[in-house]
Amino acid sequence: MEFSSDIGRLQRRAASSMAGMSRRQAILEALPVSKGDHVLDIGCGGGHLLDHLAKDVGDDGHVFGLDPSADQLAEAKTRCAEHDNVTLLHSFADAIDLPDASCHAITSTQTLEYIEDVDASLSEATRVLMPGGWLVNVSILWDHFCFYGADADLNARIHDAFRAHCHHQMLPMELPGKLTALGYRHIRDTSLAFVNTRRNANTPAFYLEQLMAGFALGQGVAEADVTTWREQLAAAEADGRFGFTSFPVLTAACRG
Repeated sequence: MEFSSDIGRLQRRAASSMAGMSRRQAILEALPVSKGDHVLDIGCGGGHLLDHLAKDVGDDGHVFGLDPSADQLAEAKTRCAEHDNVTLLHSFADAIDLPDASCHAITSTQTLEYIEDVDASLSEATRVLMPGGWLVNVSILWDHFCFYGADADLNARIHDAFRAHCHHQMLPMELPGKLTALGYRHIRDTSLAFVNTRRNANTPAFYLEQLMAGFALGQGVAEADVTTWREQLAAAEADGRFGFTSFPVLTAACRG
Protein backbone atom coordinates (compact mmCIF):
# COMPACT_ATOMS: atom_id res chain seq x y z
CA MET A 1 0.00 0.00 0.00
CA GLU A 2 1.32 3.48 -0.94
CA PHE A 3 0.59 6.17 1.65
CA SER A 4 0.03 9.03 -0.75
CA SER A 5 -2.95 11.16 -1.86
CA ASP A 6 -6.20 9.97 -0.20
CA ILE A 7 -4.57 7.05 1.65
CA GLY A 8 -1.94 9.35 3.12
CA ARG A 9 -4.62 11.82 4.16
CA LEU A 10 -6.59 9.13 5.98
CA GLN A 11 -3.42 7.86 7.67
CA ARG A 12 -2.57 11.34 8.94
CA ARG A 13 -6.08 11.85 10.28
CA ALA A 14 -5.97 8.51 12.07
CA ALA A 15 -2.59 9.52 13.53
CA SER A 16 -4.23 12.66 14.92
CA SER A 17 -6.94 10.68 16.71
CA MET A 18 -6.85 9.81 20.41
CA ALA A 19 -5.37 6.36 19.69
CA GLY A 20 -2.64 7.93 17.57
CA MET A 21 -1.74 10.36 20.34
CA SER A 22 -1.70 7.55 22.90
CA ARG A 23 0.59 5.49 20.69
CA ARG A 24 3.05 8.37 20.29
CA GLN A 25 3.10 8.83 24.05
CA ALA A 26 3.98 5.15 24.48
CA ILE A 27 6.81 5.46 21.94
CA LEU A 28 8.23 8.57 23.60
CA GLU A 29 8.15 6.85 26.99
CA ALA A 30 9.92 3.75 25.62
CA LEU A 31 12.55 5.53 23.52
CA PRO A 32 15.52 6.74 25.62
CA VAL A 33 16.26 10.15 24.11
CA SER A 34 18.39 12.91 25.62
CA LYS A 35 19.31 16.45 24.66
CA GLY A 36 21.84 16.41 21.84
CA ASP A 37 20.89 12.95 20.53
CA HIS A 38 20.41 12.07 16.88
CA VAL A 39 17.18 10.13 16.27
CA LEU A 40 15.78 8.51 13.12
CA ASP A 41 12.07 7.91 12.49
CA ILE A 42 11.63 5.31 9.74
CA GLY A 43 8.32 5.83 7.93
CA CYS A 44 7.76 9.23 9.50
CA GLY A 45 4.57 9.91 7.53
CA GLY A 46 3.15 13.36 8.17
CA GLY A 47 5.68 14.08 10.91
CA HIS A 48 3.51 13.84 14.02
CA LEU A 49 6.25 12.10 16.02
CA LEU A 50 9.05 14.22 14.52
CA ASP A 51 7.57 17.30 16.13
CA HIS A 52 7.83 15.72 19.60
CA LEU A 53 11.28 14.24 19.02
CA ALA A 54 12.67 17.56 17.80
CA LYS A 55 11.67 19.14 21.12
CA ASP A 56 13.14 16.24 23.10
CA VAL A 57 16.61 16.38 21.50
CA GLY A 58 16.79 20.18 21.60
CA ASP A 59 18.82 22.54 19.44
CA ASP A 60 22.00 20.50 19.90
CA GLY A 61 20.35 17.32 18.70
CA HIS A 62 18.92 16.29 15.35
CA VAL A 63 15.96 14.29 14.10
CA PHE A 64 15.78 12.53 10.73
CA GLY A 65 12.44 11.58 9.21
CA LEU A 66 12.57 8.97 6.44
CA ASP A 67 9.65 8.16 4.15
CA PRO A 68 9.27 6.98 0.54
CA SER A 69 6.17 9.16 -0.01
CA ALA A 70 6.72 12.71 -1.27
CA ASP A 71 3.17 13.61 -0.21
CA GLN A 72 3.82 12.50 3.37
CA LEU A 73 7.15 14.33 3.51
CA ALA A 74 5.49 17.53 2.28
CA GLU A 75 3.08 17.31 5.21
CA ALA A 76 5.95 16.56 7.60
CA LYS A 77 7.85 19.60 6.32
CA THR A 78 4.89 21.83 7.07
CA ARG A 79 4.30 20.30 10.50
CA CYS A 80 7.97 20.67 11.50
CA ALA A 81 8.56 24.07 9.89
CA GLU A 82 9.42 25.69 13.21
CA HIS A 83 12.21 23.20 13.93
CA ASP A 84 15.71 23.77 12.57
CA ASN A 85 16.87 20.38 13.82
CA VAL A 86 14.75 18.18 11.52
CA THR A 87 15.98 16.70 8.23
CA LEU A 88 13.66 14.76 5.92
CA LEU A 89 15.00 11.86 3.86
CA HIS A 90 13.09 10.74 0.77
CA SER A 91 14.04 7.08 0.45
CA PHE A 92 13.18 3.50 1.37
CA ALA A 93 14.20 1.90 4.65
CA ASP A 94 16.75 -0.42 3.04
CA ALA A 95 18.84 2.52 1.79
CA ILE A 96 19.24 5.07 4.59
CA ASP A 97 21.50 7.98 3.65
CA LEU A 98 23.19 8.26 7.04
CA PRO A 99 26.63 7.15 8.24
CA ASP A 100 27.28 3.98 10.24
CA ALA A 101 26.46 4.24 13.96
CA SER A 102 25.24 7.83 13.59
CA CYS A 103 21.96 7.58 15.54
CA HIS A 104 21.42 7.23 19.27
CA ALA A 105 17.90 5.87 18.73
CA ILE A 106 15.61 4.70 15.93
CA THR A 107 11.85 4.41 15.90
CA SER A 108 9.33 3.16 13.37
CA THR A 109 5.55 3.08 13.50
CA GLN A 110 3.50 0.75 11.30
CA THR A 111 6.12 0.75 8.57
CA LEU A 112 8.13 -2.46 8.74
CA GLU A 113 5.13 -4.71 8.10
CA TYR A 114 4.71 -3.03 4.69
CA ILE A 115 8.27 -3.81 3.57
CA GLU A 116 8.55 -7.10 1.70
CA ASP A 117 12.24 -7.62 2.51
CA VAL A 118 11.96 -6.52 6.12
CA ASP A 119 15.25 -8.23 7.02
CA ALA A 120 17.18 -5.91 4.69
CA SER A 121 15.58 -2.87 6.32
CA LEU A 122 16.29 -4.15 9.84
CA SER A 123 19.93 -4.72 8.87
CA GLU A 124 20.16 -1.19 7.47
CA ALA A 125 18.62 0.28 10.62
CA THR A 126 21.12 -1.67 12.70
CA ARG A 127 23.97 -0.27 10.61
CA VAL A 128 22.85 3.27 11.36
CA LEU A 129 22.19 2.69 15.08
CA MET A 130 25.01 3.15 17.59
CA PRO A 131 25.99 0.18 19.79
CA GLY A 132 23.93 0.58 22.95
CA GLY A 133 21.29 2.56 21.07
CA TRP A 134 17.61 1.63 21.20
CA LEU A 135 15.20 0.61 18.47
CA VAL A 136 11.49 1.05 19.20
CA ASN A 137 9.00 -0.30 16.69
CA VAL A 138 5.21 -0.42 16.62
CA SER A 139 3.53 -2.94 14.32
CA ILE A 140 0.02 -4.39 14.31
CA LEU A 141 -1.04 -7.98 14.82
CA TRP A 142 -3.33 -7.83 11.80
CA ASP A 143 -5.05 -11.14 12.58
CA HIS A 144 -6.63 -9.30 15.54
CA PHE A 145 -7.63 -6.17 13.58
CA CYS A 146 -11.39 -6.37 13.12
CA PHE A 147 -14.65 -4.47 12.68
CA TYR A 148 -17.77 -5.90 14.33
CA GLY A 149 -21.44 -5.32 13.59
CA ALA A 150 -21.78 -6.18 9.90
CA ASP A 151 -23.03 -9.48 8.46
CA ALA A 152 -20.42 -12.10 9.32
CA ASP A 153 -19.84 -13.39 5.77
CA LEU A 154 -19.67 -9.92 4.24
CA ASN A 155 -17.44 -8.69 7.04
CA ALA A 156 -15.08 -11.61 6.45
CA ARG A 157 -14.89 -10.83 2.71
CA ILE A 158 -13.93 -7.21 3.37
CA HIS A 159 -11.30 -8.22 5.91
CA ASP A 160 -9.90 -10.95 3.67
CA ALA A 161 -9.51 -8.43 0.84
CA PHE A 162 -7.70 -6.06 3.21
CA ARG A 163 -5.11 -8.69 4.12
CA ALA A 164 -3.35 -7.94 0.83
CA HIS A 165 -2.52 -4.41 2.00
CA CYS A 166 0.70 -5.43 3.83
CA HIS A 167 3.38 -8.12 3.57
CA HIS A 168 3.72 -9.18 7.22
CA GLN A 169 0.42 -9.79 9.00
CA MET A 170 1.94 -10.80 12.35
CA LEU A 171 5.35 -9.09 12.39
CA PRO A 172 5.44 -8.53 16.19
CA MET A 173 5.55 -12.33 16.60
CA GLU A 174 8.60 -12.57 14.32
CA LEU A 175 10.45 -9.42 15.30
CA PRO A 176 12.09 -10.59 18.56
CA GLY A 177 13.78 -13.48 16.73
CA LYS A 178 14.94 -11.23 13.91
CA LEU A 179 16.37 -8.70 16.37
CA THR A 180 18.09 -11.41 18.41
CA ALA A 181 19.80 -12.65 15.23
CA LEU A 182 21.07 -9.12 14.63
CA GLY A 183 22.63 -8.95 18.10
CA TYR A 184 19.98 -6.95 19.96
CA ARG A 185 19.36 -7.54 23.65
CA HIS A 186 16.90 -6.50 26.37
CA ILE A 187 14.05 -7.11 23.91
CA ARG A 188 10.62 -6.43 25.36
CA ASP A 189 7.10 -6.28 23.95
CA THR A 190 4.21 -4.11 25.15
CA SER A 191 0.59 -4.39 24.03
CA LEU A 192 -1.04 -1.16 22.82
CA ALA A 193 -4.35 -2.87 21.99
CA PHE A 194 -7.51 -0.79 22.00
CA VAL A 195 -11.26 -0.98 21.29
CA ASN A 196 -13.55 1.57 19.65
CA THR A 197 -17.32 1.36 20.07
CA ARG A 198 -18.03 4.57 18.14
CA ARG A 199 -17.28 5.76 14.61
CA ASN A 200 -16.67 9.45 15.25
CA ALA A 201 -13.81 11.54 13.88
CA ASN A 202 -11.75 11.14 17.05
CA THR A 203 -11.47 7.36 16.59
CA PRO A 204 -9.19 5.40 14.25
CA ALA A 205 -12.24 3.30 13.30
CA PHE A 206 -13.72 6.31 11.48
CA TYR A 207 -10.74 6.57 9.12
CA LEU A 208 -9.81 2.91 8.87
CA GLU A 209 -13.33 2.02 7.75
CA GLN A 210 -12.87 4.41 4.82
CA LEU A 211 -9.41 3.03 4.11
CA MET A 212 -10.63 -0.58 4.11
CA ALA A 213 -13.60 0.28 1.91
CA GLY A 214 -11.39 1.88 -0.72
CA PHE A 215 -8.90 -0.97 -0.61
CA ALA A 216 -11.63 -3.61 -0.92
CA LEU A 217 -12.91 -1.88 -4.07
CA GLY A 218 -9.39 -2.01 -5.47
CA GLN A 219 -9.27 -5.74 -4.72
CA GLY A 220 -12.40 -6.38 -6.76
CA VAL A 221 -15.11 -6.40 -4.09
CA ALA A 222 -18.33 -5.06 -5.63
CA GLU A 223 -19.17 -1.45 -4.80
CA ALA A 224 -22.67 -2.47 -3.69
CA ASP A 225 -21.19 -4.91 -1.19
CA VAL A 226 -18.76 -2.34 0.19
CA THR A 227 -21.60 0.17 0.54
CA THR A 228 -23.74 -2.43 2.32
CA TRP A 229 -20.88 -3.23 4.69
CA ARG A 230 -20.53 0.41 5.68
CA GLU A 231 -24.30 0.82 6.07
CA GLN A 232 -24.39 -2.23 8.34
CA LEU A 233 -21.61 -0.81 10.51
CA ALA A 234 -23.51 2.46 10.81
CA ALA A 235 -26.68 0.58 11.79
CA ALA A 236 -24.73 -1.44 14.35
CA GLU A 237 -23.39 1.76 15.89
CA ALA A 238 -26.92 3.19 16.12
CA ASP A 239 -28.06 -0.02 17.84
CA GLY A 240 -25.13 -0.02 20.28
CA ARG A 241 -23.49 -3.18 18.91
CA PHE A 242 -20.64 -1.73 16.82
CA GLY A 243 -17.04 -2.51 17.67
CA PHE A 244 -13.55 -2.17 16.27
CA THR A 245 -10.42 -3.77 17.73
CA SER A 246 -6.78 -3.27 16.88
CA PHE A 247 -3.70 -4.86 18.46
CA PRO A 248 -0.55 -2.77 17.99
CA VAL A 249 2.56 -4.08 19.74
CA LEU A 250 5.49 -1.91 20.81
CA THR A 251 8.80 -3.75 20.57
CA ALA A 252 11.87 -2.16 22.18
CA ALA A 253 15.41 -3.53 21.84
CA CYS A 254 18.96 -2.38 22.58
CA ARG A 255 21.66 -2.89 19.98
CA GLY A 256 24.51 -4.99 21.40
